[in-house]
Amino acid sequence: MNTRRRLLLSGGGALAVMAALGQWRAKAAQPAGGAMAMRAASGAAGHFAVEHTEAEWRKRLTPAQYEVLRNAGTERAFTSPLNHEHRNGTFACAGCAANLFASSTKFDSGTGWPSFYAPLPHAVIEREDLSFGMARTEVLCSRCGGHLGHVFDDGPKPTGLRYCMNGVAMTFTPHAA
Repeated sequence: MNTRRRLLLSGGGALAVMAALGQWRAKAAQPAGGAMAMRAASGAAGHFAVEHTEAEWRKRLTPAQYEVLRNAGTERAFTSPLNHEHRNGTFACAGCAANLFASSTKFDSGTGWPSFYAPLPHAVIEREDLSFGMARTEVLCSRCGGHLGHVFDDGPKPTGLRYCMNGVAMTFTPHAA
């Protein structure tokens, strides 16, 4: 078989495998009932305090917020204005306004996303994320189940954790000086 044909066949085979993997990942991430059912199943009682239909979420959120919070998307690194937010205040969920992180726990991780070493008590829930062929820990808002980002064990003291959050998934309220 000539080299050109071999490259074409192997490239086509790789594309087919990637497409099949993408379809498998989409199915694995969306059990019966859709993404909201998966998020609700991770809540302690099976439901979140704040729930909306997908149509209602689309009305409440910007397209970028919807993609991250409801579809577990990721914003591009270094694009969030919250990455440069250094005032004293509170970071909250853009989906339901639940307070998530105190500014005192924010640090510059150099990753391009707002990073924190600890959430506020009971503000987030965590679950295993096996997407993209790697094991990570996903971080969700405990009130509405919105995807916020992931947590890693390469953060600073005192926790050693890095909550790497999508800025578009949060809002910031400064505290009075």
